[in-house]
Amino acid sequence: MAKKANNTPAVSVALPKGYVPTLKKVYKEEIVPKLMKQFNYTTVMQVPRLVKITLNEGVGDATQDRKIVEEAAEELSKIAGQKAVLTTSTKDVSNFKLRRGMPIGTKVTLRATKMYEFLERLIRVSLPRIRDFNGIAEKLDGRGNYTLGLKEQLIFPEIDIDKNPRIHGIEVTFVTTANTDEEAYALLKEFGLPFKKHNN
Repeated sequence: MAKKANNTPAVSVALPKGYVPTLKKVYKEEIVPKLMKQFNYTTVMQVPRLVKITLNEGVGDATQDRKIVEEAAEELSKIAGQKAVLTTSTKDVSNFKLRRGMPIGTKVTLRATKMYEFLERLIRVSLPRIRDFNGIAEKLDGRGNYTLGLKEQLIFPEIDIDKNPRIHGIEVTFVTTANTDEEAYALLKEFGLPFKKHNN
């Protein structure tokens, strides 16, 4: 189990007045009408929404060197475009030399504009950089949310392999208001997440 450390401030970047992310426009103008028709919703309020995207990285070596997890947080901040926070252990685990309150990872939660901007970069730039890419797994969590496991952070162009030689994975979780996995899948697919093709 992990919790946020409270000593890392959030960073906000000023955006032009009236700025609307491309995918937010796509959601309102294209996705909402499609899903209303597909699921026979009677009101726009029933259409599922993407609430937040969370990026999470566990850093096993952090128990030996705090600098490693701090570097990981800096790297995740570049990827997300928002300041990442450290996550800490909630209990002692002697076998792993782990003490309660020790930094063991880093995470960042994106909402609104930054969420849409990250999603667009992920779909259009980062995922296509995966070698021999043939789509992402389509298994959701049963509650309308989806977690994508990425094996290496180098697919993000913000990361310089020469400056960041340590390769690690990142979990990207999409939280939606969908009542079922079927509705969440349809929403994320319409946004452009490249799920693997059905075999049937």
